[in-house]
Amino acid sequence: MSEDKKWQFELEEYIRQGEPEQAEKSEAWQIAIGLQQVDGLKTSAYLLDTAKEHIEGKISIDEAQKRIQSYYEERTDRKETEDETKEADIVSSRITQLLGEKTFQFSPAEWMTIHRRLFEGVFDHAGKIRTYNITKKEWVLKGDTVIYASWNSIKDTLDYDFRTEKEFSYEGLSLNESIKHLVKFASDIWQIHPFAEGNTRATAVFIIKYMKTFGLKVDNDAFKKHSWYFRNALVRANYNDLKNGIHATTKYLEMFFSNLLMGTNYELKNRYMHVDYVPEHNPHAYMLEIGRLHRKRLQIELENQNEPLKVKLLR
Repeated sequence: MSEDKKWQFELEEYIRQGEPEQAEKSEAWQIAIGLQQVDGLKTSAYLLDTAKEHIEGKISIDEAQKRIQSYYEERTDRKETEDETKEADIVSSRITQLLGEKTFQFSPAEWMTIHRRLFEGVFDHAGKIRTYNITKKEWVLKGDTVIYASWNSIKDTLDYDFRTEKEFSYEGLSLNESIKHLVKFASDIWQIHPFAEGNTRATAVFIIKYMKTFGLKVDNDAFKKHSWYFRNALVRANYNDLKNGIHATTKYLEMFFSNLLMGTNYELKNRYMHVDYVPEHNPHAYMLEIGRLHRKRLQIELENQNEPLKVKLLR
């Protein structure tokens, strides 16, 4: 069994056992560990053992974090590759803590605070808006980059996007319509990329906590297994190359969020998003599958039709 499969299997066992508190903690750890994939990081076996002790109630989340910090402070002989494991372990424990807190404030300041709490001591710039422009080579774009916000317009752009979202009313929208709007908001604020590093993980934590203010239940499988897909979907939602017929599209992100919030089962494959991807499937079979998934979404919508999404935001 691969290391990825091992931690997924062991943490999933707590959910199968059905004890609510352990299941909630396990779900948070699975999301936290899975999110390290967005930067190609992997957690250690020591983190898994620590996570299990926290889930079982033997230690608090604060004690878990202290153990992980001490573990790396004592390993003066660690290899260079362990620096990345250290980041993954520390940030995973902090994501778990944030997801376990029943607090949230809808504001740019909250997003910056989340970034600071995730990366303090990991990045020098934790919680600070970048002061230079950035580009990032993306596999899904054949090495090209998304055009991110200019550093000197970040604050104004953040204020505009958050103000616009705060003034938007979800009243009367179906769940599917609400998801489409949430996808667009998540895509827009991610494109700003206000931080030098750690933008996707901070965005994910912010959006998860924001969605919970709507009473939405997050399926941890999406982030546990498909965090890199989540990042690539954000990239494709913000990339245009008109001369080659490539247009920014939120369809991949919508499939991810549909699986995350509606229980659909779209196939989330990174290669499908690559700008050079040519479908090899049987067109007829493909259309049948799309039809099946569409009918499932309609069924879910009909079940919620008499209960429009009610928004109670802690803003």
